[in-house]
Amino acid sequence: MVINIPHQVNRAIEILSERGHLAYVVGGAVRDALMGKTASDWDITTSAKPSETLDAFKNFRTVETGLKHGTVTVIIDSMSLEITTFRIEHGYSDNRHPDSVDFTDRIEDDLARRDFTVNAIAYSPKKGFADPFGGQEDIKRKLIRCVGDADRRFNEDALRILRALRFSSVLGFEINPETAKSIHRNYKLLENISVERIFVELSKLLCGKDAGRILREYEDVIFYVLPELKPMKNCSQNHERHIFDVWGHTIKAVESVESDPGLRFAMLLHDSGKPHCKTTDENGIDHFYSHAKTSRKIADSIMLRFKTSNAFRNHVCNLVEYHDFLPDKINKKTFRKYIGKLGLDTVEELFKVRAADVSAQNPKFIEESLQSNEIGFKTFEETKNEAACFKISDLAIGGKELETLGVKPSPEMGRMLETLLEEVMEDKTKNTKEALSERAVQLIQPQERRSYGNSKN
Repeated sequence: MVINIPHQVNRAIEILSERGHLAYVVGGAVRDALMGKTASDWDITTSAKPSETLDAFKNFRTVETGLKHGTVTVIIDSMSLEITTFRIEHGYSDNRHPDSVDFTDRIEDDLARRDFTVNAIAYSPKKGFADPFGGQEDIKRKLIRCVGDADRRFNEDALRILRALRFSSVLGFEINPETAKSIHRNYKLLENISVERIFVELSKLLCGKDAGRILREYEDVIFYVLPELKPMKNCSQNHERHIFDVWGHTIKAVESVESDPGLRFAMLLHDSGKPHCKTTDENGIDHFYSHAKTSRKIADSIMLRFKTSNAFRNHVCNLVEYHDFLPDKINKKTFRKYIGKLGLDTVEELFKVRAADVSAQNPKFIEESLQSNEIGFKTFEETKNEAACFKISDLAIGGKELETLGVKPSPEMGRMLETLLEEVMEDKTKNTKEALSERAVQLIQPQERRSYGNSKN
């Protein structure tokens, strides 16, 4: 088989070969190409020492990315290529990085240090494939298997535990039995991995096509990095709407929503508060009053721990808090308030969240619930198309116009703008400069101001 590689990559390999060095593309790009996918990051491994690589590419822009570990970045026709010397790694005292490396002339030695067989395949346009660990066969068998001893691989770099789950989820590959056993034995090594790296792997895992299978088969790993979710396991839901415990329902909900990090995390966390809110009535029926707000607190705590961006954290938390809304019961006025508070995109995604949630409940009620969702979405679409004013910045007047009317920048100005927005959203005032200015003048009048400032009126 011949792999089509970009001309920049081919040129780099030719330059190294002309100087008597071995050079191969290696890793994920080779794996993806063998699977018929479009590869993006092309890494090159070579017998050339870092100084020799720098000399070979002295006419190109280079970056000394990590000379200690043998890596040089070369830019050819605007493409950045990481070129790393064949190496053998020694000692992993932090369960993440090698304590030292030795350079070697053998591609087999370099491939032996890699994580999984599907990533331990090298390719040269002239020499063909170097595949000493059967990676090509594992791709055909759709199998994730550690290179060599699995316990050793995971002790070298504990992040590989989550990488194995991520590859299995994204590629739809099964995990080799020995590799799986090692994951279950060694997952506590993840305590040595930064929360940022764990979050990245979790995000990719959750967005994989087999995320549900991984959540079921490796719940011990998931509960270790997300202990807040463990109480959902075996938390029964004795209610006509449910046929799964909270954890089973959650997994089904994750599977039922589109592959987007925000949506997948929202479904993973949307019922995390249920075990803390569970009550059982005199008829033996379970209830989970206010669980959405409790779930939001849990989601917020998790996102803070993972050091996500504020925007991502707020987005996920809003989807979690409002996931239980009843779309067919909401009128246009209320939808305007939702949109003003949460934003158009978030409200639109709430319908996706709602659909995934009900799809993970008792099949007897799914069609009815999805129809209700469609009714609500129709009202939402009408609201979105009819009105263009959902937040203060959408008003036809702003602070500058109020200043010309005698209102100084102050909390009072903010409250006045909020009042004008509310009246526009309730169709009491038109969103035109003339109508809003006229209404603002009324609010400025002493008798109106008393009414305006009295929250009881």
